[in-house]
Amino acid sequence: MNNSIRHIETALQSGARQHISNLFTSEHPADIAAALQKLPPQAAWRALGYASISRRADIFSYLVHDYQSLLATVIPRAALAAVVMEMKADDRADLYQKLSEDQRETLMPALAQAEREDIRQLTSYSEGTAGSVMTSEYAALPRDISATAALTLLRQEAPDAETINRAYIVDENRKLLGTVRLQDIITAPHGANISDIMDTNTHAIRVSDDEVAAARRIAHYDMIALPVIDDQDHLVGIITHDDALDVLEAEATDDFHRVATITNLDTSVATASVPTLYRARISWLMLLVFGNIFSGAGIAHFEDTIAANLALMFFLPILIASGGNAGAQSATLMIRALATGDIAVSDWGKIFGRELGVAILLGLSMAAAIAVIGVFRGGKEIALVIALSMILIVIVGSLIGMLLPFLLSRFDMDPATASTPLVTSIADATGVLIYFSIANAILAMP
Repeated sequence: MNNSIRHIETALQSGARQHISNLFTSEHPADIAAALQKLPPQAAWRALGYASISRRADIFSYLVHDYQSLLATVIPRAALAAVVMEMKADDRADLYQKLSEDQRETLMPALAQAEREDIRQLTSYSEGTAGSVMTSEYAALPRDISATAALTLLRQEAPDAETINRAYIVDENRKLLGTVRLQDIITAPHGANISDIMDTNTHAIRVSDDEVAAARRIAHYDMIALPVIDDQDHLVGIITHDDALDVLEAEATDDFHRVATITNLDTSVATASVPTLYRARISWLMLLVFGNIFSGAGIAHFEDTIAANLALMFFLPILIASGGNAGAQSATLMIRALATGDIAVSDWGKIFGRELGVAILLGLSMAAAIAVIGVFRGGKEIALVIALSMILIVIVGSLIGMLLPFLLSRFDMDPATASTPLVTSIADATGVLIYFSIANAILAMP
């Protein structure tokens, strides 16, 4: 990739048109796009000008959306329209969504009527639905033709279809009846009809269903593409496996951000501005700052106990961190299991009992390790306080981490919000109270 960038920069500086044209022909569009994104938009557009229009559209489709919209600001309207018309239908709609209102108003009149209508149709579906990530470029066949005739028809449809590995069988009203693999059409017995070899179990998804559910269905059934139907069972598009991968990647990224209490970061970290990153991080950090006041209040409440037994402060960070770490582990396991459908909200009771058992074992093991140090640092009484505190703190931290994702899911909130900082903040405050309450009860005894 770095070599591609250097080659492009050198070719632009030297005006070596043939060199850069050869580079665009020999390199994969994804690699060229990654290289172009390192250049200023004006330089990237100059480089794209040396490629054929079809190759230019392929490369443009691989650019990240933020860079696409940035590049669109330096491309003349007619040239941008030419690129957009060569792009795949779903890529075209994605680009349109990223453009400003002024850019949309400038672009749309320059497109052909068919492309304009297609963009309006694909962008009419709500963000996050199956309709928002589908493409309208698919191969459709009637059921009452022979396999031989179907091959002839597929040859005609292939240039405009996203994939012909699987064709979709529809009636005269475009109601989805079934699907058929290209392999089955090719190997069908002489004289066989499409209705004889089609699969009526389409696994189709509704256009208004969640895009993540669609992506998971593709992964579950190991499909090349998933048909999308409307409420009347009419075929309106397909979601291809590469778009499903993008959806799952975006979902995983969102979950990672929520786990770190980062919100509303809908752009790339590489292109995000300082204000954007600040806004994405400040809200939860401010909330957690005030949440941690409870820990400080707990320590202040037990000042006398601490003053009389300073050895307690040595173990405070160890105990608090242990509760937070146990809670973070438990929360991570639950968040992922809920996200993948491995467990459901209704399973919380069964999971609670198992997590309690695991937490007890973890607490006992960690208590045994830390109690030895407690004996040397403060004697048997301190060791007893440390051991009991460790057991209870780990148990409570683990259960907090396990229950928060279920609680959030119960109220239709994203379980990823039960993130490590949130769990550890709650576990910290609880751990302080547990630790010094046990210390006050045991060490204050005559």
